[in-house]
Amino acid sequence: QVQLVESGGGLVQAGGSLRLSCEGSGRTFSSKAMGWFRQVPGQEREIVAATGWTGERTYYADFVKGRFTISRDVAKNTIYLQMNNLKPDDTAVYYCAAQTLLRTIVGGEVDYWGQGTQVTVSS
Repeated sequence: QVQLVESGGGLVQAGGSLRLSCEGSGRTFSSKAMGWFRQVPGQEREIVAATGWTGERTYYADFVKGRFTISRDVAKNTIYLQMNNLKPDDTAVYYCAAQTLLRTIVGGEVDYWGQGTQVTVSS
């Protein structure tokens, strides 16, 4: 079993930055691929970024490339999403996710979800 707890959401002006954190726990957490998804009411949840269990391999959705960075601190069982140059279209609930393989989580298959954290970007 894996438990995920997100933090770091909030309200920011367009062009600003936020850093989301997701702390994981459970026996198999350190071997999981991890990712960040986001969801706007009425729309499907979409992947934002993902990383393999070592943090060396990463994936980014086209709409965040060059603005967001995913990273992983293995010692702290935590992943981060550094979000720079935020836009109003980035407003969503952001969810942390865990899955066995990076390619699987990129495909949208997720075994574990966090509770979500709201990010609101004002224009």
